[in-house]
Amino acid sequence: MTSEPETPDTRPCILILDADVIVRHLIAEYLRTCGYRVAEAASAEEALSILSHADVPIDTVLMDMQAPGTTNGFALLRKIRETFPDVDVVPAGSAAKATEEAADLCEEGPHLARPYEPQMVLEEIKRLIARRDRAVAPEGIRS
Repeated sequence: MTSEPETPDTRPCILILDADVIVRHLIAEYLRTCGYRVAEAASAEEALSILSHADVPIDTVLMDMQAPGTTNGFALLRKIRETFPDVDVVPAGSAAKATEEAADLCEEGPHLARPYEPQMVLEEIKRLIARRDRAVAPEGIRS
């Protein structure tokens, strides 16, 4: 009996960094139902470990800027952008606090506010993936 070769799973993978297990699981399940692969982290260190050692490459990180860890959210955001330049990062948190602290780091300030609106999360992730797909499409070919 021969078995069919397994088709690689090419769906985008989203890493959710949020210390609140209920919020993290809810948004993870929502994204899974939308067809994404999802990894979850509760701290900055766990997120960096997943990014460094994931069997599946991470495409986008949705991160709570107040997530716990030995580094603050803005330092973590900078580290992810420098170490993993192909990974999109969606910073989330209190819009007022994030705007105030992130003016020099984030080009557009915070992208999402907590509590998350699932549809807004989905739209932001789709926008980032579409932007990446356009950037890597061969010259003259647009999907």
